Amino acid sequence: MSSEEELKKAQIVETRARNVSHNVRCTECGSQSIEDSQADVAILLRKLIRDEIKAGKSDKEIYKKLEDEFGETVLYTPKFDMQTAALWLSPFIIGGAATGIWAYQRHRRKTNVHIMALNLIRGVPLTPKERETMLDILTPPPSPMRKMQSWG
Repeated sequence: MSSEEELKKAQIVETRARNVSHNVRCTECGSQSIEDSQADVAILLRKLIRDEIKAGKSDKEIYKKLEDEFGETVLYTPKFDMQTAALWLSPFIIGGAATGIWAYQRHRRKTNVHIMALNLIRGVPLTPKERETMLDILTPPPSPMRKMQSWG
């Protein structure tokens, strides 16, 4: 029975070690986790992680130790703090800016059409670009029936 328990403990250690290793960047390769890398430093880090797990350390303690020794870049998921806030929030900032630009341009285009219409009423001549824009807006799209009749 004790060999079964030892086997289970070894499997648990191995599973935890692999999980932790997948979340740690190889300091030599940079683009691979230490689990996937065959660099000497990756092999040593995998051994260190297994030793720490066998010593009873939690995953959080192991990540903290690796971060203290190698810096925050060793972890694939940097923590959220003031230094990394721009990194975490940049997709939302870029998306918001793009949406704002799109909304502004859409509003401006509608406003320009209204101004062009008022200018037409007032007798102000349109520029060639304004004339083209007005024709694009005022020309109705071809009806589906007309397209079908032209095929036949």
